[in-house]
Amino acid sequence: MRSVLYVAFIFASSSCFLYFLSTALPSLEHRSDDNGLSESQNNTSELKFPSNLEELRWLAELLQKYCHDHWDYVWLLFCSAYLYKQTWAIPGSVFLNILAGALFGPWFGFPLVCVLSATGATCCYLLSKTFGRRLIVKYFPEKLQSLQSVVEENLSSLFFLLLFLRLFPMTPNWFLNISSPIVGVPIMQFFFSVLIGLMPYNFVCVQTGGILSTIKSIDDVFSAKIMMQMLGAALVALIPGIFLKLYKPKLKTS
Repeated sequence: MRSVLYVAFIFASSSCFLYFLSTALPSLEHRSDDNGLSESQNNTSELKFPSNLEELRWLAELLQKYCHDHWDYVWLLFCSAYLYKQTWAIPGSVFLNILAGALFGPWFGFPLVCVLSATGATCCYLLSKTFGRRLIVKYFPEKLQSLQSVVEENLSSLFFLLLFLRLFPMTPNWFLNISSPIVGVPIMQFFFSVLIGLMPYNFVCVQTGGILSTIKSIDDVFSAKIMMQMLGAALVALIPGIFLKLYKPKLKTS
């Protein structure tokens, strides 16, 4: 019960902080946009996480206006929103990755989302390790047992296994984040596997931010060709692990 209260307090505190940032945007100069509405009128709309392309385009257009005069505030708001989503395993990182490309460009947006995704996932890892063990064991016993077996079988090449799971496009990242501390994944291996393993996914999304106005659906972002490339990268990540698993016993005996 105490753990639940701690988590509720942390969630409420982080939610209040993010709400404050999203409602305390600095004022912009009074200019009219293409729809004849002043920017001060547009700013009164409450910001929220985008859930479709239409909302994403509207948010990108609004925040791009702020970037000119209040780049640091937009950066703080974006980082806070991204970490919030990752920490609490809220789906929809694809929209924020694309937004990073639209706001900051690929050269800054790509490394930014890589660091944020790894940091946010690690915050989720720490929350799960500190407060969530009982709940995770209770609600995901079979999945947890299956992952535990895989981890134990691949201890000698655990990092490459984690890298494969992150690179593999169908892996449920939210479950890896909450279950990794429970099955004994070291935090440093966890952090760098997220940082490196999500790079292809993050790169594709951030690059799309530059052509946000031309895409018609999220399916356009991940074409069959791109998905096959990501799958190929995941399989390549397994090769060092397989090598270590096969040859480590021989190296010990020699």
